[in-house]
Amino acid sequence: MERNEAIAEIRNRANQISANVTAIHPLTPKLADATTQAELMKALYELTKQVEVVKKHLLKLEKRDDSGLL
Repeated sequence: MERNEAIAEIRNRANQISANVTAIHPLTPKLADATTQAELMKALYELTKQVEVVKKHLLKLEKRDDSGLL
């Protein structure tokens, strides 16, 4: 697998994670427990932040010019 293929696959999986995390948000009120809901929302926020970090690093890698390594 080439680097660009790996980047595309990782980005695809990160997007899947994002979609799943987003799908959890509307379910939390159904728990009817404010403390649990608050903790879940904090955890979901942290997951979202970390997935965005992964995407940011992939973008930087894509834009990086490796011509100086030659």
